[in-house]
Formats: sequence, structure tokens, C-alpha cells
Amino acid sequence: MVVQIVGIPATLEIEIEHLINRVFFKAIDLLGGLEKLAEFRTLTWLPSLARAAIVVVLKEEYMKTDEEIAQKVGLTKNTVKNILKADPEAALKKIKAIEELLSEEVKELKVHTAGGIAKLAYKEIKLGHEAQTLLHYCSIVAEDIVKTLEIPWAYLVLRKSKGLKYPVTEPKILKEKLEGIFIKGIPVEEIIENLQYPIKNPAILLREIKEYLQIKEVQRS
Repeated sequence: MVVQIVGIPATLEIEIEHLINRVFFKAIDLLGGLEKLAEFRTLTWLPSLARAAIVVVLKEEYMKTDEEIAQKVGLTKNTVKNILKADPEAALKKIKAIEELLSEEVKELKVHTAGGIAKLAYKEIKLGHEAQTLLHYCSIVAEDIVKTLEIPWAYLVLRKSKGLKYPVTEPKILKEKLEGIFIKGIPVEEIIENLQYPIKNPAILLREIKEYLQIKEVQRS
């Protein structure tokens, strides 16, 4: 999803594109994932979600006017207004009753619903709740990297923590996943107890462990 915006420096265009993608994937997550949408033959909702994600990010993050957004996304000014007026709480209620939502809007996602879901997804991203699909992909990429760098403990942590849902807010969940392993001679349970929570993604998990290992090395020397 490439977004080029008049009036925004080129150096920021990549940032806005990344944020839109994160909001878009989070919106899909909120609806149960691509598999769920495919199961109910509602993949036609994706363009509406994508447009709503762009509208919400341009307004909330970059304070673009309704006219500028309408021109950029190829929507009417009225449609942009309807997306921005959408109620995230109403969208959340619909998501919780997903079967009802699917029966109501099978062919095309209504503007208000798409806007509400995009707003909710944006809020979740700002709170650090990334889409699980992206986190899973990041975990796979990180695993490949640490294999190349030959960091055995990092590879082991990523492999054993597969399927872990982020953010991780307490040690208990990590202990269950990593139970019984040692990292540089230190029981993983000790390490987990001394990490900073919440842990938002696999990269932060590895960083937190690395920092604790460095502290232990200093204490031993």
C-alpha cells in the first residue's frame, strides 16, 4: 500500500506508509483474520478497510483536511466525513457479534463500519497492540537473522515462544513457553522475572533478555 502525500516530506512518506499498513493489518486481525474473511467470502471488505485506514491515519497523525484526504484517497468529501465520524465503540460491538456483522454486510463493508474498525485499529496500534499476523512474520524474520548471526539462545527463545501473543504483560506466560531452558548458565525463570513489562514484540523480548545478560556479566566481573 504505497501512499504519497502532497505537503509531507519524502522522508516521512515511508513512516506514514508503515503506519497505514499496521492499522490495516490490525483491522483485519480485529475481524478474525484473512482466513475468517475468506471463510465467509468477505474479502471484498479489504478495499474499504484499506481506504478507511488511510483516512484515519492522515487525519489523526498528520491533521490533513477532509478535502486533502478525499483527493488523495479518491473518495468524496462526504464519505471521508462519514469515515471520520464513525463510532469505534459501535464497531467494537459489531466485531464482538461477528456473525451478525457478517450477515448484515456480506457484499460490501459499510462506510461507518469500516471507519469505526479503522479507528479502533489505530487506537490499538498506538497502545502498542500490533497485529498478530505482522508479529508472527517479524518473529520468523528475526529467527532467520539470529540463525545467520549464530546466536543460539536467541534462536531457542524465538523457536520456543512461537505462537506467543503480544504484548506480554506478565512473566507467567513467558515462563510457560520457555520453561526449563538456561541462557548462558542462567535459569530462564530468573531472567523472565527481571524483564521490563509489557513486552510488545519478539525484538523487544530479545533486547530485554540481552540487557539482563549484560547486567549479570558486569556483576560477575
